[in-house]
Amino acid sequence: MKQLLTIAIIFLSSVAGVRAQKSPVYAPHGIALDGYDPVAFFTHGKPVKGSSIYSFKWMNTTWQFADKTDLESFEKAPEKYAPQYGGYCAYGAAKGVKASVEADTWTIMDGKLYFNYDRKVKDLWNQDRTKFIDLANKQWPQIVNKE
Repeated sequence: MKQLLTIAIIFLSSVAGVRAQKSPVYAPHGIALDGYDPVAFFTHGKPVKGSSIYSFKWMNTTWQFADKTDLESFEKAPEKYAPQYGGYCAYGAAKGVKASVEADTWTIMDGKLYFNYDRKVKDLWNQDRTKFIDLANKQWPQIVNKE
């Protein structure tokens, strides 16, 4: 029942006020990851807000970084640092929907960055990450360009 309720919340959030985007990259207000530095999750081990001073356009989206080093790292290998499923919720992607995320729900697994809708959804995702990643990998090509 709890899992069904969480799925309903993700679905409703993606079609209501916290609407997912058609963009393949989660970019509220036109900035990827709501302005968080994707490299910092790997190098600092925590969410760090980027700055417009250190920005880079990739996948038709502006990405922001905390410093020049992180910017240069991303420029050299964006696929290494960019989050899976465009930064949308990994659990939501497994269920076939694009949902917004919170920065404090991040996880690095097998060298890849993942996010979730909120802490409760992350708890569900953590119950079987491998299964949900496999499902999301299958679902993502069908939902990547949908709202």
